[in-house]
Amino acid sequence: MRKKDLTKSKPAFGRQPGDLPPRELLERVIRVDHAGELGAVRIYEGQLSVLEKNGDAATVRHMKEQEEIHRAQFAKLVTERRVRPTLLSPLWHFAGYALGAGTAMMGKDAAMACTEAVEEVIDEHYLAQLEQLGDDEPELKETIAKFRDEEIEHRDIARAEGAAAAPGYELLTSAVKSGSRLAIWLSSRI
Repeated sequence: MRKKDLTKSKPAFGRQPGDLPPRELLERVIRVDHAGELGAVRIYEGQLSVLEKNGDAATVRHMKEQEEIHRAQFAKLVTERRVRPTLLSPLWHFAGYALGAGTAMMGKDAAMACTEAVEEVIDEHYLAQLEQLGDDEPELKETIAKFRDEEIEHRDIARAEGAAAAPGYELLTSAVKSGSRLAIWLSSRI
């Protein structure tokens, strides 16, 4: 009798052991992206509160406008898909603004380093979501892919605007990336 080659077998319904059920995955995706876009808008609002006084606000204003569209789209999905928003939204409202204003007070380069770090994490996050969703949810995937392209654009703008010249660039971006990853993990679950 021949042994079955288990490496070539497919799990039932295309799922792997430990994968979230489709509805729970969808809820996590919408919940965390809604929270993330709220946080992004608040980061840019914090940056603008400082940078507008110095006349350095046009680039940040453009990125904030795009993030507001992202936030509105995920707010619509929260309602349409009946997904509970993260309970941490009040924290992200405050923390996002504080991060944006705090880095902008360090100078435009530090604000751009913050933007670069956040958008780099979001690029990875959105890419992982696109892979997790597979062939499911084509409209949601299209939205995430479009927003991911805009987040990459923001990252590239931040680099072109001098992010690497920020004081303590490596330490600052490392801290912002770690905080962003933690916020993603928490927001998808709480």
